[in-house]
Amino acid sequence: MSDMARPTIGIALGGGAARGWAHIGVLRTLIEAGFEPDIVAGTSIGAVAGACYVTDRLDALQDFAASLTRRRVFGFLDFNFGGSGLLTGQRLGARLQQHLQEVTIEQLTRKFVAVATELGTGHEVWLNKGSLVNALKASFALPGIFRPVQINGRWLIDGALVNPIPVSVCRALGARIVIAVNLNSDVFGKGSVIHDQEAYADPLAAIEDARLPGSNGRAAVHLLHRQIFGKGNGAPGISSVMMDAINITQDRIARSRLAGDPPDITISPKVGNIGLFDFHRAGEAIELGAQAAEKQIEELKQVVRALAA
Repeated sequence: MSDMARPTIGIALGGGAARGWAHIGVLRTLIEAGFEPDIVAGTSIGAVAGACYVTDRLDALQDFAASLTRRRVFGFLDFNFGGSGLLTGQRLGARLQQHLQEVTIEQLTRKFVAVATELGTGHEVWLNKGSLVNALKASFALPGIFRPVQINGRWLIDGALVNPIPVSVCRALGARIVIAVNLNSDVFGKGSVIHDQEAYADPLAAIEDARLPGSNGRAAVHLLHRQIFGKGNGAPGISSVMMDAINITQDRIARSRLAGDPPDITISPKVGNIGLFDFHRAGEAIELGAQAAEKQIEELKQVVRALAA
C-alpha cells in the first residue's frame, strides 16, 4: 500500500514516569512495520518520547535511557526544598536543551502537541507552538515533584491530570486512525472495591533514628534517598506517595476519557512491575513496549486496509 493511500495515523502517548521508556519500543516497532505516525500527542514522559520521534532523535533517547544507572538517576535529581516542587528540574532541562535547544514546534515536519494542565483553572492546554523544550518541561511537571512552568502567563503542570492518553488531541488534528499507548493497564486492573476491611493498623516497626551522625555526608544522602524513594521494608517515600496518587487519578480519568473517545488501536505494554522511578530499567521497558506493539500490528493492518478502501 502506498503512503498516498494510507490513512493518517495519530499516536497518543500516555504518561507513566520510568515506564515511559516503553514508548521507544512501541515507536520503533511501528516504524519497522511501516506505520510511522503522522500525528503525535503526548503527555508527560509520552511527550518526551514523542518529541524525540518527531525530531528524529529516538536513537539519542534510547542511548541516554540505556546509559542510566541508579546512581546516574539520583544524580539528575536536583532537590529544591524551598520551592513549589521537590526538584527544580534544571538538570533534566539542561539535557533537553542540549539536544532540542533551537527546535520550535512549528518547524516540525509532523504535527505534535504536548498536553499540560493549567494550575488554578484546571484547563487542558495544548502546547503546539513555540519552544519544544518549554512544552516538554510543562507537560512533565509532576505536581509536588517538579516546579510548575510558566508559559504565556499560565502556570502549567503535568497534563496527565486532565488528559492522560490524549486520543482527543489526535482526532482534533485530523488523524483517521488513532493508536493509544496505555502504560497503566496492568497496574490498576479493574480498580475494584475492597469490602469489609477492618480498621486495625499494622504493628509499628521499630522506628529508625532520623538524626544524622555528625556531619557524615554519605549518611545525609542515604537519609534523603530513603525519604524520597522509601524504606527497604516497603514503606513508601514522599515521591512514591505523590506519584502513586497522581497515577491513580490518571488511571481513573483515562478510563473515562477512553470510554467516551476510544482509540482504534490500544497498545498496553505490561510494565506494571517497573517502578515509577526505575529509569535504570530502560532495556526491559523498551522490550516490553516492542512486544506489546508487535501483538497489535496485524489488527493495525486490518484497520488501515478498511479505511483505505
